[in-house]
Amino acid sequence: MAVRRTTLAPVTRQTLDPNVTDFSTTGLPPAFPDRAAWGTATKLRAWQAAALQQYFDQPQRDFLAVATPGAGKTSLALTVAANLLAKRAVDRIVIVAPTEHLKTQWAEAADRVGIAIDPQFGVRQGKAAKDFKGIALTYAGVAANPLALRIRVEGFKTLVILDEIHHAGDALSWGESVREAFDPATRRLMLTGTPFRSDTNPIPFVRYEPMGDGGLRSVADFTYGYAEALADAIVRPVLFMAYSGDMQWRTSAGDEVHARLGGPMTKDLAAQALRTALDPHGSWISAVLRAADTRLTEVRQHMPDAGGLVIATDQTSARAYADLLKAITGKMPVVVLSDDTGAGKKITKFAAGDQRWMVAVRMVSEGVDVPRLAVGVYATTTSTPLFFAQAVGRFVRARARGETASVFVPSVPLLLSFAAEMERERDHVLAPKSEPDEAALLEAAERTETEADLPEGTFAALGSEADFDRVVFDGADFGLTAQAGSAEEQDYLGLPGLLEPDQVKDLLRRRQADHAQRSPRAESADRSTHQQLRDLRKELNGLVAAWHHRTDRPHGAIHAELRSACGGPPSAVASAEELQERIDHIRQWAVTRSSR
Repeated sequence: MAVRRTTLAPVTRQTLDPNVTDFSTTGLPPAFPDRAAWGTATKLRAWQAAALQQYFDQPQRDFLAVATPGAGKTSLALTVAANLLAKRAVDRIVIVAPTEHLKTQWAEAADRVGIAIDPQFGVRQGKAAKDFKGIALTYAGVAANPLALRIRVEGFKTLVILDEIHHAGDALSWGESVREAFDPATRRLMLTGTPFRSDTNPIPFVRYEPMGDGGLRSVADFTYGYAEALADAIVRPVLFMAYSGDMQWRTSAGDEVHARLGGPMTKDLAAQALRTALDPHGSWISAVLRAADTRLTEVRQHMPDAGGLVIATDQTSARAYADLLKAITGKMPVVVLSDDTGAGKKITKFAAGDQRWMVAVRMVSEGVDVPRLAVGVYATTTSTPLFFAQAVGRFVRARARGETASVFVPSVPLLLSFAAEMERERDHVLAPKSEPDEAALLEAAERTETEADLPEGTFAALGSEADFDRVVFDGADFGLTAQAGSAEEQDYLGLPGLLEPDQVKDLLRRRQADHAQRSPRAESADRSTHQQLRDLRKELNGLVAAWHHRTDRPHGAIHAELRSACGGPPSAVASAEELQERIDHIRQWAVTRSSR
């Protein structure tokens, strides 16, 4: 199927330098007594300059900066560090990051502005080489020996940079360790680019203010959100390509369930439907990966080095998805696994290269800088707002005006709500002690979604088919349900890879209007036998789901009763005549029940 192309007013590809304050021509801001204070960092974006000025205009020990992924938090923090070192306000720097790869990334970024940071420092060694002005650790590394770090911090005037500070609230022991180690620090600069969550564990050194319900809300000293960054052309607009489809699986109780991904069903069944969709042996994930690769090909027309990332639930799935992509593209993608000792080097090499695809589990979910990533596939059962924001953040960094990002997601209500709320800012909320801990609830929900209440070896994904559902952009839905591989789907996959946000919205509206005007009757006449059977199975599954909600009976039991009454094989291999008979039969049930 040929991708439909659209001719629009061209967007000139140019290296981004949006809203930059160039101190080489305008002079240094009052906070900077000497240009040598910050090495080669002579240019700042407008928001960075504003945050920097606020930092020095209102000197305080703790400063929390919240900025959307891709905005440039690292540059801001290192500019602060270089200035404080030059003014002798501090003697040493300690950087704390979530992962091993990120602490190395921080050290490399610091070196570019003249600050030598040791990313291999071990808390047991006590000292770093005199060549270094500071060290980089992970939060787990801090928890390994907070007392040794405290002694080190007490020995010098120290600036502590806490990257993605919300990780200090991931575990009570991590928060306590961060507080113990860095309580005597001269300055603490806290950074985050993802939404905070609600729980009862305060994040160390973050200020809170009272709320009307008795809880507390975090207070950021400077905030720069996705909407602002999009308006400044610092980040890319993100198109969420949502895919639904028909799922069939067997539960631990032996029930055979037919349902539509994203349709009305219980939480457990919804989790099982998602698990079925992501099964590497099913047709759903294969169709979505193929669609994503088609989209990547279109994007590479304007961004020749554009790359794609598949975020998988586990290592087994990651390897299987890599095999599928090899079959689709003819080349093996880069596979990054958490227990791979060379994971960081693989990411760095991918970032500097032009390979099409990388597949990872959690290694690239937060903070990792791969600016050429432009197409993503969210193929994981993890569905907390924090993880979703971290994952999407990998695709938003813009390098040139007009670049867009496309993220393919399962069409389930929770993920679609996250996609629609991309521009919403969230603070960290400390709920009253009597209220449930949202973080614990989210963690429990994530376990339920992953395990789906099914003992190992009892769940069986029997089959899946993918349908293009809609595009979510700027909080609105565009498009009508279409079969994967159809001309309608290709219309959206073929959107130009270089568009301004207003052009994206205009083109999506035009696509939707075109589809709405097409005659359903004419389309029906052109449908193949395969398409007709799919439509009948979809209709039957929808009726079974509706009957389940009316009677509370399991989907499998309803299907079994229909087969008993009408005869024939399971619906996956039933003929059009047999499917229509079951549809008529279940409709008669509804009529009979309503007449009582």
